[in-house]
Formats: sequence, structure tokens, C-alpha cells
Amino acid sequence: MLVTSEALPLAKTGGLGDAVSGLSRALREANVDATVFMPAYESALDAVCGLEKVADLPGLVGGDAEVWAGWVADTEIPVLLLRNDALYVRPGNPYLDADGREFADNGIRFAALAQAAKRISVGETPVRVPHVVHAHDWHAGLTPLYLHAAGVKWPKTVLTIHNLAFQGNFPLRLADQLDIPPAYRGSDGVEFWGHLNFMKAGLRYADRITTVSATYAREILTPAFGHGLDGVLGQRAHELHAIPNGIDPEVWDPSCDPYLSAHFSVLDMRGKVRNRLDMQRAFGLPADPEAPLLAMGSRLTSQKMADLAIEVFPMLLAAHPCLQIAVLGCGERGLEEALRELARRHPRNLGLHIGYDERRGHLLHAGADMLLHGSRFEPFGLTPLYSMLYGTVPIASRVGGLADSITGLQPGPDTEIGAATGILFDGDRPADMLAAVERALATFAQRQRWSVLQRNGMTRHFGWEAPAAQYVELYRMLAPVAPVGAPMVARRPETAGALAGTDIRKRA
Repeated sequence: MLVTSEALPLAKTGGLGDAVSGLSRALREANVDATVFMPAYESALDAVCGLEKVADLPGLVGGDAEVWAGWVADTEIPVLLLRNDALYVRPGNPYLDADGREFADNGIRFAALAQAAKRISVGETPVRVPHVVHAHDWHAGLTPLYLHAAGVKWPKTVLTIHNLAFQGNFPLRLADQLDIPPAYRGSDGVEFWGHLNFMKAGLRYADRITTVSATYAREILTPAFGHGLDGVLGQRAHELHAIPNGIDPEVWDPSCDPYLSAHFSVLDMRGKVRNRLDMQRAFGLPADPEAPLLAMGSRLTSQKMADLAIEVFPMLLAAHPCLQIAVLGCGERGLEEALRELARRHPRNLGLHIGYDERRGHLLHAGADMLLHGSRFEPFGLTPLYSMLYGTVPIASRVGGLADSITGLQPGPDTEIGAATGILFDGDRPADMLAAVERALATFAQRQRWSVLQRNGMTRHFGWEAPAAQYVELYRMLAPVAPVGAPMVARRPETAGALAGTDIRKRA
């Protein structure tokens, strides 16, 4: 059972939603009975087929709740939804209200998810008990604590760190309301500088910990990247596994992407020109098949170096009047406003869309020449992988998963391209980012060399098969028992392609 706050297409604010849905699909293709358990947001209720109530959960923090079961259309991923409309059906996204402020009761909302996961896992509902409970990020971090506090040895628990910077810190006075036993409230437990820390709870009590790239696994053991939890992680270093994310090839493939008006491949790149024109139109830029087109698609935060980009863009446009820049994303209000001001000052060179929509997200990769992806820390970095598969060369920071997945072009105008797939840079000064983009523009002017960079990236394989196999091996190590009985959520088709209800029963 994968316990999460996001899964595509039920809810997505970033890479977590992509990662959970991609992993769950890959696990099922590897014959693992994997079920997603998450809150019943309005978007999730709309996206799940064959919904049927399968359990009542009275007495949860935040109020009585229900468990509903169904399937994600097309992918056939089984889903369990925790339904408490007062907690989860609200304007905004899973974490923020319509004005971009964190919900004041996020601690209660995600503690309820963890409590429900624990009650399913110990057999308090008709839902079959899982062999492994796989918690994702801080939102599910209390799940291992609740199971440990209940003295439960089965099922086993795994916590995956998708981003250690987000930890779920809440007032320590909530401990009583959240039913955290006193023995778990100290510095050896969930307490962190006078607060409850949901991520720390998962790190302390999960049977195994994973994170999403080898470089990031090493980085988070240091004070520079550990965000105050490097000491806790150091104590569990022998139980920390690095398993990279993958990409769903059915969603990200320029040869059949439904969001594109023209498809293309490494053998026939003509469709990329048409997508460039569509992208320029979508971002309000003049149609120009020759102008170098730089994209930036990410959360607009200091982590993603949006503050540096705001300083670098005017310098680039002053030096390269023909350069076009397209930015897609949302985040810190001050950074959003600074980008709006830049777009007002450079209406023919800088196109901006604050927010996210899937079509623009796909066009960004399909139409641009290069993608700027600066980051002060990066657990994995899905966006540059998408860009490579679409023939858009990434310019990225040499940190975390970016250092693992992008092969950097060596400096120098005449260096061999070799296996390079992008341009990596060190440092977090505007000069560092500017120099990297200048290197990319100089290489772009050498069209034959640029074509080799594109081809190298487009022929890389980033599928979920290998990561899923590593997770399966981890699960088998933790729970070396063959599955028995019915699946957690059983499909009972009545017509072809129909999802008609569920057959839920407890494991014998």
C-alpha cells in the first residue's frame, strides 16, 4: 500500500504525483499487488472510477472518515481514498488554500491519513492487510510511528524521501490531539527544535528508508543538505537505499504525445519545428523558427534558483537580442511578480505563464531548444529528463539526481560531445548560471554538435523497469512471504473497459 498525498491524475503539485503513479503502475506490471492510498480530494473523487465505500473509520483525528475504493481509468491502478470532506474537499491544492497559504490544519489532515493507514494495516477494516506499507514524504511520515507505537511487526514499512526540505513541522502541543504517545515525543522521537516533525517520525520508525538518487543519498548525510536531519539519517545510513525515479513512457513520448500537434522522434525531428511555433503562440512570443528558445519550467522558488534566473535573464537578453525565453511555473509571490515585471519590460522576448497546465508543460519540452533548471538542491529532477527525451537540452546544476541523470558536456568550444546530454554548472551565483547558458548558446550555434547533444538525450532510457525491480527486491527482503488471498482492491469487470465496483476482503 503506497500512502501518499499525491498521485497522477488524482492530484499533482510536482514530481511526487508523477513518481507515485509511475511507480505504482510499474509495480503492478511486475506482478506486485500495489494499491495507492491517499486523501479523497475533489479532484481524486472525480478521477477515480467505480467508487464504492468499503469501510468506516470513526474516531480519526479531524473527525469520522470513510474509505472508498476504485480504479484509475486507463492505468487500472487500484486506489483507496480516505474520505472526510471537511478535511480534503477545499478550494486550492492539497496543501495550500486559494490564496496560496498553507492550510492551518495540515498537521491534522495528514495525521488522519497516517492513522487511517495504520488502522487498515492492522486489520481494523474489511480491506485486506498489506505486506508492506510504503509511505511517501512527510505527509505519510507518521504512518511508521503509529505502527511502531502499536507494537506491530507486520506489515513492514518503507519511507521514501522525495524532498527532505519539506518536513511537516507542527506545534508540539498537537501531540495529544494526534494521539502520539508520550514516549515518542522526545528528541529521540518526533520532536524537532520544539516542534513535531512528521518526516523525522518516518525516518526514526520506518523499517527501511529510500531516496530518489545516489548523489542525493550521500548529500543528505551532510549538514549542507540534511536540513537538520542529517544526524538522524546518519544513524540509519546502513538502512538508507538510493532508488531513482523513472519516467512513464506512455505519458512522455514525443512520437505519440496527445498534447502535441506534430509528433517527432530522434529519426525525424521535423515535428519539433511545428511544436516550437505552437509553444511561441502559447507563451505570446513572436513566431520565429530560428531564434534560440530557452525554457524554464519549475516551481518559482529559491530552491529552483528562480531568484538567480530573474537576475540572469536581463543580462542574457542584453547580449542576445534574438533570444526568446518561456517560463512556466508558480511559487513565491515575490518571484512571480518580479518575473511579471520582466515580461512587461521584454514582451517580445520573455513569455510567462504563472501556474501550470499539462498542455503547456508538454509544449515546453517539445518546442524549446534548451531548458534552464538551476537548483540549490535536487533530490531527483524529472523535468530535465522529460526535456532530454523531447530533444531539448538541459542546462542544470550539478547536484543530487541532476548529477546522476545528466552527462555534462566538458567545457571548451572544441571538446568532443561524446556521451554528453546537457550542460552542468556548479555554484549558485548569477555568474555561474549565466556562464552555463552562454556555453549552451555557443554550442547551439554549432548545429551539428547540438544535434549530437539532442540525439544523446533522446536515446537515453529512463523507464520505471529497473527502479521497480529494486523496490520489489527491497519489499521481498522485508516481507519474504508470497501474497495470499484476494488483492487489496479487486476488479470485477461487467463490460469491456468498465470498472464496476470492488470486492474487498480481509486477508485470511
